[in-house]
Amino acid sequence: MHHLSIEESLALVGGDRERGLTEAEAARRLARHGGNVLPAPRRPGRLRRLAVQFHNPLIYVLIAAASVTAALGEYVDSSVIAGVVVVNAAIGYRALEALMSIATTRALVVRDGRRHVVDSQVLVPGDLVVLDAGDRVPADMRLTWVREARMDESMLTGESGTVGKHDGSLPGETILAERANMAYAGTLLTAGQAQGVVIATGERTELGQIHRLVAEAADLATPLTRRIAEFGRLLTVAILILAALTFTLGLARGE
Repeated sequence: MHHLSIEESLALVGGDRERGLTEAEAARRLARHGGNVLPAPRRPGRLRRLAVQFHNPLIYVLIAAASVTAALGEYVDSSVIAGVVVVNAAIGYRALEALMSIATTRALVVRDGRRHVVDSQVLVPGDLVVLDAGDRVPADMRLTWVREARMDESMLTGESGTVGKHDGSLPGETILAERANMAYAGTLLTAGQAQGVVIATGERTELGQIHRLVAEAADLATPLTRRIAEFGRLLTVAILILAALTFTLGLARGE
């Protein structure tokens, strides 16, 4: 779409540069294309999400310590250790629930010649969306009007700086990171103002394609998470060795 003029882009998606879509047409397109949302990931049950909070070598050590101290009659120590395990699991579970319930964003859209604030979920191809500084782009858009607009596209392209935008056409071979006449879902307008016509929503956006690739990946471990897991295993081994030495010394002293 970046290689087309504004008029050609509007004609392709059936949009109107001045009045936007009618509410009736937007409703028909919503029924045809579906909501502007990414496919929900397969979520494990609540009990499984809670059980995952205990799946850690250090937690196993704490549970074993609580069991041993309880068997030795040290009920205060056992209760404290068990309390730490429960509180850790509760905090982890609540944090996971919060991450899985992200609020719906809002978008300023032109319909029937009037501006409306709507949930980004109801945006459809052909909608005319208005962006102000600080707004997150709700869908992939071909910009139709720009005023000193700069965007942060780091989450999509990896570039740390902001990029300027314009509404002119570009060569067809222009790579995604250099498509200055486009605004992509999930990116942020850091300065200026812009207006654009929606060309893709939901899983058909560039962000949606990334989401699909991530969902298909078998192993999502990063170098940092692998190093943390390795450190946890080493720490667990060290704790078990120290515990064995302490137990052996205690027996040698007749305790």
